[in-house]
Amino acid sequence: YLKDTFSSLGADFIVEDDSAVHTGSECGNLIIRINGTTDSAPVFFACHMDTVQPGDDVKVEQDGDIFTSKGETILGGDDKSGIAPVIELISLIKENNIAHRTLELIFTTCEEIGLLGAKFLDHKPLQARFGYALDSNGIDKLIVGAPAANRMKIDLHGTAAHAGINPEAGLSAFLVAAKAITKLRLGRIDEESTANIGIISGGVATNVIPEHLEIRGEVRSHSMSKLAEYTEEIKSVFAKTAAEWPVPGDSDIKQPSVNFEVNADYPAMRLSEDDIVVTTVVAAGQKLNRDISLVLAGGGSDANIYNGYGLSTAIIATGMDKVHTTDERLDLNDMISLTELLYCIATE
Repeated sequence: YLKDTFSSLGADFIVEDDSAVHTGSECGNLIIRINGTTDSAPVFFACHMDTVQPGDDVKVEQDGDIFTSKGETILGGDDKSGIAPVIELISLIKENNIAHRTLELIFTTCEEIGLLGAKFLDHKPLQARFGYALDSNGIDKLIVGAPAANRMKIDLHGTAAHAGINPEAGLSAFLVAAKAITKLRLGRIDEESTANIGIISGGVATNVIPEHLEIRGEVRSHSMSKLAEYTEEIKSVFAKTAAEWPVPGDSDIKQPSVNFEVNADYPAMRLSEDDIVVTTVVAAGQKLNRDISLVLAGGGSDANIYNGYGLSTAIIATGMDKVHTTDERLDLNDMISLTELLYCIATE
């Protein structure tokens, strides 16, 4: 749909990369270019094409200026509330023959399952060195900082035994994990950092003392040193709990063991107020007599990945509301407001 839409609008460059072989998506990422007619520096606008579930066969209802789904699915404003204004922006420019800078559009896959599309984006064709991810709640808000994140996978091993006949011969991996978790600092650790245990799975039957437990969690921080410190703290707590677990010397019970894997999920982003990607939006807001709020976010997005590529990227709020729920809603006026802001950036 996007290829056809922008082709009909006279896009000068449309390419789909081969990221699908890495992400498992049904398509690759798209990069689209509309050559400029002014000497202003090229800029990109980025959105992601995927949504969360339940997102199949969405039925949209409109009540005045408010859009919702019929309630059985999400609406999909995350991230169609960015895609629709981008289509409107290019339509306005083309229909009215408006002078504009070179505009590049990035549409990624698999954002919702780990920013995979952005991580495997072939960004070499991009001419723009700065731009905006259109992907956040609120309006007239520019996200200039977001944390880095580590994902953790913890495999904890005990000793299996029959839970009814001979429980004394077993050591529950669940018990060891429970004791370790009670020692962790979870939730908001400080003003820059959070930690969470999100998934716990294991066991084979109610009558078997569980030998293995898999735990998945994360640590996020705006500070790379704190990210490393808090990740190591969690690792140390599990290792120490397992090593110090009392095991009878005359039994076949094995000392509990822990395998701890850490994967860097995405890098931190932090932009200064005098960065061109910030000053450009602030100036556009002033033209519209609107104050653009500069804020720090607690979550990661494709923008983190783009900044890691050396592409200065801020996140512009699109007005999405109650996302990832079946109560999701969008206000037409917010999408118009976003389109006006993008128009001022594009036609500077």
